[in-house]
Amino acid sequence: MAGVRELAVPFVAPGPSGVAVRDRLKHLSLRDEHVLRVVGAHQGALASQDLKARCADGPNYGADTWATRKRELTKESSSRIAGAITKATHDQWALARRCQAAHIRSLEAGIKVLRHRLSLPIGARGTKRSPGGYRSRGEWFHKSRRLKALEARHAAAVADWQAERVRVVRGGKRMLNTRHHLAEAGLTEGRWREWWEAERWFLAADGESGKRYGNETIRVTPDGQVSIKLPAPLAYLANAKHGRYTLTSTVAFAHRGVEWADRIEANWAVAYRIHHDTTRGRWYLTASWKRPTVPAIPLETALAQGVIGVDTNADHFAAYRLDPHGNPVGEPHRFVYDLTGTAHRRDAQLRHALTRLLHWAKQTGVAAIAIEDLDFGAEKTREKHGRRKRFRQLISGIPTGKFKARLVSMAAEHGLAIIAVDPAYTSMWGGQHWQKPLTTPRRRMSRHDAAGIAIGRRALGHPIRRRTAPPRAHQSDVHGYRTLQTDRRAPGREEPRPRIPGPRTRSVPPDTARTRATRTPKTVRDVRSEQEWVQDSLLLTE
Repeated sequence: MAGVRELAVPFVAPGPSGVAVRDRLKHLSLRDEHVLRVVGAHQGALASQDLKARCADGPNYGADTWATRKRELTKESSSRIAGAITKATHDQWALARRCQAAHIRSLEAGIKVLRHRLSLPIGARGTKRSPGGYRSRGEWFHKSRRLKALEARHAAAVADWQAERVRVVRGGKRMLNTRHHLAEAGLTEGRWREWWEAERWFLAADGESGKRYGNETIRVTPDGQVSIKLPAPLAYLANAKHGRYTLTSTVAFAHRGVEWADRIEANWAVAYRIHHDTTRGRWYLTASWKRPTVPAIPLETALAQGVIGVDTNADHFAAYRLDPHGNPVGEPHRFVYDLTGTAHRRDAQLRHALTRLLHWAKQTGVAAIAIEDLDFGAEKTREKHGRRKRFRQLISGIPTGKFKARLVSMAAEHGLAIIAVDPAYTSMWGGQHWQKPLTTPRRRMSRHDAAGIAIGRRALGHPIRRRTAPPRAHQSDVHGYRTLQTDRRAPGREEPRPRIPGPRTRSVPPDTARTRATRTPKTVRDVRSEQEWVQDSLLLTE
């Protein structure tokens, strides 16, 4: 087909590389909270200094500068704490570089669309794939000024990228900007200050295999007792031997508790992080560890029992089960969620919808779920869709990133494989070839349900269209049906169809000859019409 881009090959998404569990630190004493606040503020200040030094190094960063920074941090803390701070600094700097590259790509996409629309005549109509010209000269003038602004921002971002210069705020730029909008956020200056300081604390420690219980800085015993290795300047706060402080609270990980206990009893590495939720006034301890890398199962093995195609939408998942030959089985399923409200509520809604999806997948007996490898980075720009704010909000509301990350991690626990397919034309071709044929008086097929079928067929390696029509001269029973839904190696694929008695046109029921002699007539007929005509045997000669 002309204009159709080349499609990417489906692949099995790799499983999660690690896990994390969390439990609340209950019944902390006032002294416990005081020690946690002092230690977190002290180590947070060291982390801020180290991040500033790393950003100042820029392209001059190397092993020597890293060693110098770590030695300076060791004087104010310990060698293990200094190592954890420098590692966190490197991760944050690398994340800032990736965000910087994404920002440059977003600016380039906006500039490209603006230049295209400005080059068109005023009022020119757009196409399905590209927007048209602007509707008035005033709008054209304002967009030309925006183009200059974006080009200036793009030049500055490219200069920062080439100089390896990033701008990072510990705690987040959004939280920093909230300081200037306290009334809109519903916060007081004191509440914001408490929130800001808590987010900039550093109470984390990397695990070490071979050490006692897998961590020397933040140690958790099998019975749940938590102790912290204090920095050297704060050793006077210790209440245990070797400069350690033991909390009065204990933890018990309800989720993955057995796995966590096995790791610490074997002295395997476990990383810990202590976090303070200022909104609820609670303290939490998060434990995380890496999992051994498990090679992804082959694509053919994952699809041996069929697949479930899932179409991701702004308010629901549309799923349809397909057998190994690409035929839809059963009825479409929709898993609804609501992504309004706070971030915690949105996350819970998404998690509950995925749980229902995975439970249904296990009941059907399939071993794989097919999803689209979506990325709406270029589709959410205001320059492409202009005044279509609701459409941009709709695209932004589709949880592509969180959906893929959560689905992969949750599916691994159920023994299900995730297959990523190219999202091109799935909704269009699914609606064209599957929506109308599967619609019945008792089944209402939406375009999203048909897209789920298209996604599943693409994962199975079948074309999305239902069948390839034979030539016009052969549209009969001479050669049988030319279908692409059955694999070429399937037994009985080339066998003739069973012969049905009756006329060639199928206009008379096949059992007419058999039932006509046995049924009882319901109306009175002429006797002569029921007699069989037989020719007389008289000779016709003289």
